[in-house]
Amino acid sequence: MKLTKLSNLFEIKYGVNLELINLEETQAISDESVCFVSRTESNNGVSAFVKKQDGVMPIPGNTLTVAVGGSVLSTFLQPYNYYSGRDLYFLTPKKDMTERELIYYSICLKRNKYKYNYGRQANKTLKDILVPEDVPERFKNLKIDNLDTKSLNSPERMLHHEDWQWFKLSDLFTLERGKCGSAEKLLEKGNEISYVGAKKEDNGFMYKVVRDENYVTKSNCIVFIGDGQGSVGYSTYQEADFIGSTTLSMGRNDNLNKYNAIFIITLLDKERFKYSFGRKWNGEKLKNTKIKLPANKDGSPDWQFMEDYIKSLPYSASI
Repeated sequence: MKLTKLSNLFEIKYGVNLELINLEETQAISDESVCFVSRTESNNGVSAFVKKQDGVMPIPGNTLTVAVGGSVLSTFLQPYNYYSGRDLYFLTPKKDMTERELIYYSICLKRNKYKYNYGRQANKTLKDILVPEDVPERFKNLKIDNLDTKSLNSPERMLHHEDWQWFKLSDLFTLERGKCGSAEKLLEKGNEISYVGAKKEDNGFMYKVVRDENYVTKSNCIVFIGDGQGSVGYSTYQEADFIGSTTLSMGRNDNLNKYNAIFIITLLDKERFKYSFGRKWNGEKLKNTKIKLPANKDGSPDWQFMEDYIKSLPYSASI
């Protein structure tokens, strides 16, 4: 695969550099408003919708946005016209590219994020990052199913639950540890069951292996990542049987399902910052972790409300 500098494929320009605090926010895109794209790595980079400003032309859609500070190299295809915040460049292809080709190059740039840890910025080096000169045919022909945008319940439920209470994880779940101490030594590569490791991306999936009942963890549990480079403090939900590393802990409850699990994981991930700088999340620290959840009048977690809330959201039919 032949590589080339990013600047050979794209015109690279600095964005309009606006401050969100100085803009008037709106509820959605309209003829009078646009997306505001910032350095965040969430929500396709969109932080808000804002009213158009006199004399400030929006950046045209069908371009890539790249953060060179903050969440460095967070890269997204923007389908609509937009404004941008600080430390954000936009990339316009020098030749016509399809949506899929633009997405491919956004993925390529994200794969370079590891080079910009520890406060490094990409403003001076972005143009020189090496990417494939052409998009592989296998990516162009990759079959991608459309997501169902519908919700399972409607209308969308509000989070104004009458009562929220704190719960320890040890009170919510029966906790157990992963069983596989060394995948390379104990497991055989195959196609029977997933090996799940200490990472948040891809729901923790590492690769497929031959099923060995000595190491299998049963399905329908939340996985707590207790150790591992860059992912400590994150959680995932496993809907099928899997083999998990010993750096993981699993939580079980008879009321748990994929919908209320997503509700809980979303809240737990907001606490992930507590486990930076080499701190681990296991043992008593895991058991004593508290999370605030909707509660019933008897003080028990309102599992049904959490499930119904997730089902009410757009795209829940695709979960």
